[in-house]
Amino acid sequence: MSFRRIVGSGVIGYLLGTIPSADIVSRVATRGSVDLRSEGSGNPGGFNAMQVIGKKWGVAVIGADIAKAMAAGFAGGAIGGDNGAYVGATAAIAGHIWPVWTGFDGGKGIGTAAGACAAVFPAYWPIDAAVAGLSSAAVRNAERSAQICAVAWIAASLLWWRKRWPNLWGPEPSVGLVASAAAGSAMVVLKFRQARLAGSGASA
Repeated sequence: MSFRRIVGSGVIGYLLGTIPSADIVSRVATRGSVDLRSEGSGNPGGFNAMQVIGKKWGVAVIGADIAKAMAAGFAGGAIGGDNGAYVGATAAIAGHIWPVWTGFDGGKGIGTAAGACAAVFPAYWPIDAAVAGLSSAAVRNAERSAQICAVAWIAASLLWWRKRWPNLWGPEPSVGLVASAAAGSAMVVLKFRQARLAGSGASA
């Protein structure tokens, strides 16, 4: 597979990731009267949307974030094969967290990471959802829960790759699966850390 196709997969994935799901949904829900970037936690994501404009709208944001990352993974696969799928799905997370259109200030990437997982690691996706739910309930700290999910995602990708277990509609498990899980997890964890430090700085 040519390098240009892999790059193309990444570009398409990144651009799909930059689609401002939370901004679009909040405009529709409130007719433009609420800006999630200046309300609640200030994070343009599903959980802040739940708090500010209502649960159903927050679920809509999360669903849209999942969908755009899945689309990025599938588009990447169509362009660049298995490696293109990994690159496209991972790039969507980067696009969501650091969108060029808003000065590289985006959401925390939870929903988008879930969508990327659903596209390229569907065999693990139900487990991922369970880990996210259980860890969130157990630690009651979004950043800590994200860290637990990151470790589990990377460990599972290693296991699937080494065991050559089937991956439903996803690409055949390879080192690309591990790289995708590691890169996606690192971006989400880094974004949470950046947000926490920024909040600490604002309150200092």
